[in-house]
Amino acid sequence: MHRQIAGRLTGPVTKWVVLVGAIILVGIMAPLNSKLIDVQNNEASSWLPQSAESTKVVEELTGTVDPNDIPTLVVYHRDSGLTAGDLAAMDEDAKEIEKITGVTAQGAFSPNEAKALQATGAKVPALLSEDGKVAFVAFTFNFGQNGWQDIPDAAKEVRALSTIDGVDVHLAGFGGQASDAAEAFEGIDTNLIFITLFVVIIILLFTYRSPVLWVLPIISAGFAYMISGGVVYLLAKYADLTVNGQSQSILGILVIGAGTDYALLLIARYREELRRHEDRHEAMAFALHRAAPAILASAATVVIGMLCLVFADLNSTAGLGPVLAVGVGVTFLIMVTLLPALLVIFGRWMFWPKRPAFGSPEPTGAGLWARVGTAITPRPRMIWVATTGILLIACLGLFKLDPSGLSTEETYTKKFDSIQGQSLLVDHGLSDTSNTVQVVANSDRISDVEASLAGVEGLGAPTQVKDVGDGRSYFEATVGADISSTQAFDIVEATRDAVHKVSGANALVGGGSAFYLDTKIASERDNKVIIPIVLVVVFLILVLLLRALLAPLILMGTVVLSFGAALGISTLLFTEVFTRLSIFESNDGFAHADPGFPLFTFVFLVALGIDYNIFLMTRVREETMTHGTRKGSLIALSSTGGVITSAGLVLAATFLVLGSLPLVFLAQLGVAVALGVLLDTMIVRSVLVTAINLDLGGKIWWPSKLDREPEIVSTDA
Repeated sequence: MHRQIAGRLTGPVTKWVVLVGAIILVGIMAPLNSKLIDVQNNEASSWLPQSAESTKVVEELTGTVDPNDIPTLVVYHRDSGLTAGDLAAMDEDAKEIEKITGVTAQGAFSPNEAKALQATGAKVPALLSEDGKVAFVAFTFNFGQNGWQDIPDAAKEVRALSTIDGVDVHLAGFGGQASDAAEAFEGIDTNLIFITLFVVIIILLFTYRSPVLWVLPIISAGFAYMISGGVVYLLAKYADLTVNGQSQSILGILVIGAGTDYALLLIARYREELRRHEDRHEAMAFALHRAAPAILASAATVVIGMLCLVFADLNSTAGLGPVLAVGVGVTFLIMVTLLPALLVIFGRWMFWPKRPAFGSPEPTGAGLWARVGTAITPRPRMIWVATTGILLIACLGLFKLDPSGLSTEETYTKKFDSIQGQSLLVDHGLSDTSNTVQVVANSDRISDVEASLAGVEGLGAPTQVKDVGDGRSYFEATVGADISSTQAFDIVEATRDAVHKVSGANALVGGGSAFYLDTKIASERDNKVIIPIVLVVVFLILVLLLRALLAPLILMGTVVLSFGAALGISTLLFTEVFTRLSIFESNDGFAHADPGFPLFTFVFLVALGIDYNIFLMTRVREETMTHGTRKGSLIALSSTGGVITSAGLVLAATFLVLGSLPLVFLAQLGVAVALGVLLDTMIVRSVLVTAINLDLGGKIWWPSKLDREPEIVSTDA
């Protein structure tokens, strides 16, 4: 039945129907894909669950504090000390800033204005450092829901007018950080894709050794990317799916990487069948019939693994799951419909200069991976035990992993303007007035709540209490630390401990640092919940696919071991190697990692790493029917070794492209996933799994009937 379906998809007439249908679909979806950046939501507050304390504060303050407010600072620095003329120029800058579209009615606040208000006894923070070298002007942007799109242009206006001879000027605070984040993701919908496609094309040229064959997988991957992006756009616009710059960047990488992997597997099987069948339509029918189940199992594993992320508390993580699941699902459909149609349409000449002629011998039987299998055969147990030991040693690098979070300065791999401004504030003892705790409590106990904070170190003086209705009031206090640093988290936790002890106050603490702290808490919870779910789900898929229990358990163990080794090695690379070699402009973030880094790495490596074992073991099971497990394992290794290695190189290279974005989290994720994929393809699948298969023989299929049948072993097994 499968062969009949495959034949109908790639028949002399239906191949053209499939091609026309794909062109029409991409014509509809491509314009929507280009608008995906318009529905991104990169605000940290929108990522948090409703149960987070900082989210509850936002809800209570909605009528009083606009959640779209973006506090912004212009930081001025003269190493010899700011002059009276400099301060007067800042007064003028403040007046000009007030005229910029998007600046709120409260206007801009300059150091001289702050000093005048302090003289009247008002509670106003200092905007000029004690050493007189650094000062800042404070104001607030508000663009409604379009903050992410509008702030880059507004930031350019502020930078253009805030210039003083001999003075270094930086845009900092929330506004500066948002502007820099927009710059970090600028062109993500095109530049990253082009870089990825270029890398994949180079690898395909070396893999196929054909100047033309690579075109068809790339065209198919491009179609898959544009269609999946269009679907994600519709879900974000009409189904409230959270999409951000991070998920969009990973979507493109995953679609192209996974799509190329599926193409490599299908084309390799098609090339085999072209040697057995004179008619290319018949060859494709057999190839698709044989390869599609493995590709489907691989895609299903990734899709279901990614959908497990919907159980995350963190909305950004929960939203990432459906985004990537859509991408892989669409990619699978394209690679088993459009790509086969294109291959049949263009015929054998696409393999030029080494076209697979009908009746020609299959070269994989005497290739590199056939020799690897032969080398493993005499002592398989010793080899898998030694390989396991080496991977366990690599896991020791995990002791250097510190996923406690990244400060603002540690977030990027280059020194952005806002980071330089933030550093100046910290170095010269000024508080970032854009970073505050927001305390909400019952009005009749608000004074007691305010008094409870007197002993909290690092917290500034409370502002004037404001009424927010329904018997509730609130005030703010500046946090004397970087917004996403562990020091800021300690201050928030101390603040929460203090106000929660006030009986009958029902006090809540939110604000910028509280958002990041709650994000960390949600990420740590997600690590504990989602990782076991993914393991169980992937195990069940393998059980259904291989119709056994022992083989899936072994495969899961090898992938988890590969994950630990990849995470350990990548941690050592960032903390001990990249920092010392100054590979990136900023090396401040390499001692720490984002709390979500282990989870993201785990999900990608388990979902993607298991792919290669699926490709191998489905072929082992197929060959076992005729040759027995041990001989079947050697045939499977020699037949799939080249294509799986190429697929691993493609996927590793595509994830490494994430390092081109100036974000520490994506750089760490790209390196860890790339390492894990290479370990899976070069060591785990080719050496470890094959050695275990050769050692255990038919026992790996326990308790299926295949295990109980006498193994057929040829004389050269």
